[in-house]
Amino acid sequence: MSGNSAHSPRVIAIANQKGGVGKTTTAINLSTALAAVGERVLLVDLDPQGNASTGLGVSAADRGVTTYEVLSGDYRLEAAVSETDIPGLLLAPAGVDLAGAEIELIDADRRHFRLADALEEFGESEKGAAVTYVLIDCPPSLSLLTVNALAAAQAVIIPLQCEFFALEGLSQIMRTIETVRTRINPALDLQGVVLTMHDRRNNLTNQVEEDVRGHFGDKVYRTVIPRNVRISEAPSHGKPALLYDLKCPGSQAYIQLASEVIQRERARPQAA
Repeated sequence: MSGNSAHSPRVIAIANQKGGVGKTTTAINLSTALAAVGERVLLVDLDPQGNASTGLGVSAADRGVTTYEVLSGDYRLEAAVSETDIPGLLLAPAGVDLAGAEIELIDADRRHFRLADALEEFGESEKGAAVTYVLIDCPPSLSLLTVNALAAAQAVIIPLQCEFFALEGLSQIMRTIETVRTRINPALDLQGVVLTMHDRRNNLTNQVEEDVRGHFGDKVYRTVIPRNVRISEAPSHGKPALLYDLKCPGSQAYIQLASEVIQRERARPQAA
């Protein structure tokens, strides 16, 4: 899935090594919003916590083949991928055993490219042929799993919580992206930074937004994701916010974000 073929999906990693920034929430709801506008989307859960899987209503007992078995080489990605309750959205789930992949893959061949190879093969399968976007929910750490995601991706979306230490965390993930681009995946690019848990009544939120926009300019999406209780409630019901409450401000924001993501993809220079 190198992006050279006209039919290759765009592979986008949702990454931030800091926890609690709305990363998995963004992966779930952006995937759902893209599917809602007619894209065929695969969400790859690469976080051992498996929250993206839970948030799409797939319990641990129902996961069967997970991304752990795919990275370890026991199964093809196609065996892990299943339909969700959302038309057009596929899921490759994760489980706690994924945490062991770090140690098990340390001496493995092509350990940085296990996911990239699996996605390449999946793209040639009947199930994968129609997929237009692959979104990868990364773990909240700079681990071998995150490196696998960045090695497989062509672009990164960084969710950034509007709080005091935001810029510090952002500089860390940017250094990681640059290292991966230099050593492993020259095609990797920053698609954008999305501000999450945004509260316009809070002076600190506004200051963080001003600082981030001042530093990253147009790389920061115009859409901001508001602090919204309906977004927080949705995962406990096993549903994306867009299914739980389509009209809430959080759901509407993710629909707008999906539109921006698609616009940026269409505007990027096309490979010859």
